[in-house]
Amino acid sequence: MKKKMDVGEGIIADNASWTFGSDTAKTFSGHVRRSVPFYDEGHDLVAKISDFFVKPGSVCYELGVSTGTLIDKLSRRHKPSVKWVGLDSEGEMVSRAKEEMRANGNKMKNVELAVEDVNLYEFQPADLIISYYTIQFIPPRLRQALIDKIYKALNWGGAFLIFEKVRAPDARFQDMMTAIYTDFKLEQKYSPEEIIAKSRSLKGVLEPFSTQGNLDLYKRAGFVDVMTVFKYVSFEGFLCVK
Repeated sequence: MKKKMDVGEGIIADNASWTFGSDTAKTFSGHVRRSVPFYDEGHDLVAKISDFFVKPGSVCYELGVSTGTLIDKLSRRHKPSVKWVGLDSEGEMVSRAKEEMRANGNKMKNVELAVEDVNLYEFQPADLIISYYTIQFIPPRLRQALIDKIYKALNWGGAFLIFEKVRAPDARFQDMMTAIYTDFKLEQKYSPEEIIAKSRSLKGVLEPFSTQGNLDLYKRAGFVDVMTVFKYVSFEGFLCVK
C-alpha cells in the first residue's frame, strides 16, 4: 500500500505519483514559490522578453498555466488586441486560475483558459509560446514531437520561451547541485521529511534533461537561434527564436 506524504503547504502526495490535480491547486502558488528559486523574478524576465515578440493582434500561448499568475501579468502588460491562451491538463488549476485572475480585477477579455492536453492541442499561428517549468513533466517519449509542433506553430521571428529544471552534465556536478538545492529548500523552512516526501513523489513524474539534452531537442525541431536567458543551479531558461 502506498503511504500518503505531506510535501508542504498541506499538499498530500503518494510515492512516485505527484499530481497537479486534486487539492494541489488550492495552495500551489505558495508551494511553487518556496520550491523554485527566483520564481517571481523569472516571471518578470518573461514579461520583459515578451516585449520583443508580442505585437497588436498577436496570438500567444502559455503551456501549463497553473494558477494563472504569469498569464495574468502578461495580459495586463500588452494591448487588449493581443490574444492570450493558457492551457493546462488539470481542470482544478484552470478553475483556480480563473478565480484568482478575476479576483485580481482581470476581466479576461483577451484571455482564454482551457483544459487541454498540449500534446494533442492544435495551435494557431503564434508569435510567442511560453512554457514555465512545464515540459519537464511531459513524458520524454513525447517531448520531441511537442517541440516540433511548437516550432511549426510559431510565425517566422516568433519565440519559444521555456524554463526547465535541468540535470547536470555528470554525476559529480549533479551531486553538488542536488545538495545546493536541498539547502535552498531547508532555507525555505521545509522540513527534511517534507523534502524527502516531495522527492519521492516526483519519481518518474519529473524527468529533467540536461542543458545539452534540451538544446538538442530545440535544434532537432528546427531552432537555430537559442540562448540561455536565466540560470541558477539546476534551473534554466532558454529563448528559442524561429
